[in-house]
Amino acid sequence: MNGEPLAYRMRPTTLEEIVGQKDVIGKQTTLYKMIKNGHVPSMLLYGEPGIGKTSIAFAIAGTTNLPFIALNATTAGKKDVEHVVDEARLTGKVILFLDEIHRFNKAQQDYLLPHVERGDIVLIGATTENPFHDVNPAIRSRCGQIKQLTRLIAQDIEELLHRAINEKEKGLGNLQIEITEKQIKSIAAGTNGDARKSLTLLESIVYSSDKKGEVFIVTDETVEQMIDKVGVYGDKKGSHFYNLLSSLQKSIRGSDVDAALYYLAHLIETGDLVALNRRLLVIAYEDIGLANTSVGNNVLAAVTASERLGLPEARIPLAVAVVEMCLSSKSNSAYLALDKAIAAIRAGNVGEIPMHLRDGHYQGAKALGHVGYVYPHDFPIGTFGGWVNQQYLPENIVGTQFYMPIEAGEEKKLGAIYEKLARFRQEKQE
Repeated sequence: MNGEPLAYRMRPTTLEEIVGQKDVIGKQTTLYKMIKNGHVPSMLLYGEPGIGKTSIAFAIAGTTNLPFIALNATTAGKKDVEHVVDEARLTGKVILFLDEIHRFNKAQQDYLLPHVERGDIVLIGATTENPFHDVNPAIRSRCGQIKQLTRLIAQDIEELLHRAINEKEKGLGNLQIEITEKQIKSIAAGTNGDARKSLTLLESIVYSSDKKGEVFIVTDETVEQMIDKVGVYGDKKGSHFYNLLSSLQKSIRGSDVDAALYYLAHLIETGDLVALNRRLLVIAYEDIGLANTSVGNNVLAAVTASERLGLPEARIPLAVAVVEMCLSSKSNSAYLALDKAIAAIRAGNVGEIPMHLRDGHYQGAKALGHVGYVYPHDFPIGTFGGWVNQQYLPENIVGTQFYMPIEAGEEKKLGAIYEKLARFRQEKQE
């Protein structure tokens, strides 16, 4: 046991020992009641690393006393799967905990599926990726429970740390440790809801502390040195990374500067400037749009500057861009109008291009009837430039309105021009 990490030793062995995740496996949940009544359904547990997926699986196994086999889909082979099936045939029922289940290949899945369907194998799959995106539908359909776990709150982590410090059989209770409540709170806060990371950090802090006789003296300095970027998590191609991008955009759209900067900081810490910059450019046109047409150029300049500067200096222009977008007037009318036009075309709402709009720059165009176009610049209209009333839409969809202007920032002026031109067209028709 001495060679096993603290986080491994402290895994719960019963449902009652689970810390946090009360909404998923608390005493009032249907899942808890099912398991306590002797029924263990196949399930998928989805969430970030270190928040309890493996712990819940081990606790379920310990509570039910059913045979338990743990595999990791990144390393498991066909023989491992065959062993699980053989065990199920011998014992009648077995719990298979399959970590990183989204990495299981089709052959392994197909071999397991009939046994899961019959109930010989109770499958508990764990994944850091969205199961509706990355887990085979055949497996999803056979899992009666799909549970999304959340990061533990600081109080849960503190409870776990206290338990590890005092637990003699599995924890550090046989050691004499001088650690303050403030230091425990710092560790809990610094690990950002990751139980495994908090236990690993606690163990490292204790064993890197100076000893006075047999007592480990934990200092504030040691705690501060060990807590370094522990809150950062995000596979650049994983669900959590895309959740961060989504949260950044929604915070900017909602004009919450502090939230947007929080998600920007997290994304910068992942180091993927390409994806971040791409999303910022999208936001400039999708969410700010016509309400502030200078923002697109400003964000492009910030993105270009960040690419030339690289990290860590890249954070400076990006911060300016994010704050500006948060506090800018916002409009999505332009791209919504385009989407309406695209939807109309896909639905077959199309017509012949008017003859006077067709290409007339070649010999024979007149013979085809490509004539009658009136050049708007020849008809000045105030300070607008030039305008003439002529038909541009196909005959069968004349009068269709895709663009619906809104009164936001600069678009208020643009919308007024749009409405005025519409009135001009109406007057000419009358």
